Amino acid sequence: MPRQDPQLRLPLPAPPRTGDQPLVPVRMVNEWVYCPRLAWLMWVDGEWADTGDTEAGRRAHVRADTGGGAMPSAKEAAQEDLAAKARAVTMSSDRLGLIARMDVIEAADGAVTPVEIKKGRRPHVEKGAYEPERVQACLQALILEDNGYKVKEAALWYAGSRERVRVELDADLRARSLQAASDLRLALSAGRRPPPLDRSRKCVRCALAGICLPDEVRWFHRRDFTRPLNPADDPAMPLHVVTPGARIGKKGDTLRITTPEGEETQVPLISVSDVSIFGPASLSTPAINALLRQGANIAWFSTGGWFLGLATNASLRSAHVREAQYRASFDEARRLHIARELVEAKIRNQRTLLRRNWRKESTEADRAEVLRQLKRLAKRAPHARDISQLLGLEGEAAAVYFRHFHAMLTREAPMPFDFTTRNRRPPRDPVNALLSFAYAILVRQMTALLTIVGFDPWRGFYHAPRPGRPSLALDMMEPYRPIIADSAVITAINTGEVSPDGFVSNGTSCALKTTTRKAFLHTLERRLEQETTHPLFGYRVSMRRLLEVQMRLFARYLEGEISTFPHYLPR
Repeated sequence: MPRQDPQLRLPLPAPPRTGDQPLVPVRMVNEWVYCPRLAWLMWVDGEWADTGDTEAGRRAHVRADTGGGAMPSAKEAAQEDLAAKARAVTMSSDRLGLIARMDVIEAADGAVTPVEIKKGRRPHVEKGAYEPERVQACLQALILEDNGYKVKEAALWYAGSRERVRVELDADLRARSLQAASDLRLALSAGRRPPPLDRSRKCVRCALAGICLPDEVRWFHRRDFTRPLNPADDPAMPLHVVTPGARIGKKGDTLRITTPEGEETQVPLISVSDVSIFGPASLSTPAINALLRQGANIAWFSTGGWFLGLATNASLRSAHVREAQYRASFDEARRLHIARELVEAKIRNQRTLLRRNWRKESTEADRAEVLRQLKRLAKRAPHARDISQLLGLEGEAAAVYFRHFHAMLTREAPMPFDFTTRNRRPPRDPVNALLSFAYAILVRQMTALLTIVGFDPWRGFYHAPRPGRPSLALDMMEPYRPIIADSAVITAINTGEVSPDGFVSNGTSCALKTTTRKAFLHTLERRLEQETTHPLFGYRVSMRRLLEVQMRLFARYLEGEISTFPHYLPR
């Protein structure tokens, strides 16, 4: 016999809505019954990701969303001889704390019937529909009753098979619907995100699988079973505009980039994930509106590649991630722990890059000694007493790393580059100019990604906050400087994609020419598109997608949902 729970469980109804408490949309109760975590991500965290299914749902609702027909009052609807139909009607109930936008309401025979439209075909299950849809229809009926209407039944219309399913409003369905609504509202009051479903088949087609990370989060508790649930990388790609004086406008569903010489390039809006503008180029207001509406970020850089600022979509975002970030950043012990791990990961990845790319021109003894030094510094990082000592260890590791950076540059390149030491602000030679440019692009990438996940990019753990400096973006990019930025610089030089005559000097400063900037951006984007195996979960993802997975895991770590944060440390 199954073991009985000795603890008596009583249903706890949520209290009526009071004050400025938000009304919960009935469709969120539908999601709650289907998956509580999905409802939380959509309603509380403001997350959303379009898929083919969501687009099909919009098409199925086109007619209902346009509205139409007059909604009779409760007194008028009680008349036996009245027949009316209204579309896109919004009603609420303070008693239930719910609000619903009803697709269709039919009035006939002294009662009204809410009709909810669904995009697919009618499922062949008991009672004609799945429970989440039946709960949604029932709650719409309860809201109508709270507004004085008589409701005998509800209905579901399946656009895919053009079938109507009657929803009987029996006592059992009413009770389960009320309990689901109360559970959701109580969870919102508690402020605790529900755990992910365990090995559920629902996750496979979920639009938010790449945001929820159900198997990844549960891996930290079970250490097994991770499916490649992350959706495929978005086919949209970044657009970099580097030509001085270029004008970016919008025509229909395309972006038009026009150079001062009159050359024109057209790019479909749907294929643009974000836009980076370098130097004196202009972007029209219609183009800005279109890009932000589809969630594309817009970044501005100086002519020399200095990251100036970012425009992002102002969609709803929860403050929970930022609250957890602020709590951790003001906790000196936790702040130091996070900073130690960032520096350790950076030094280990610097060592890995040197080990992989060390050229034959140098002796094996030199290589072994340098690798030993970096390994020793990486082991010391977790024991740093404070941020000041950690800065010293990082600086010592950087001195070793950049002192031997030239060992990764082949002398067989079409035109060899010279490199002796790291310098910046301004960079004084081509290699340093490439490194500074690559780091600026990576700062932009991290700033945009952290904003999307819900962080405040300006409040970090390792880098002190300063005006105009996205400290958290600089923190989180530290382990990826060698793996992404430095790797791209080495590739561009060793393959001859950039040459020493592609730079311009002004006094002691060195900058990339426009053609060199274009060529190097191609190299950097290829690096971001290269696939890698996640060190913990084992699936293959692009470096660009890996960054997003890592930043979302960092948010889960700060919120306490996972116990440790796994840094990306390739072998």
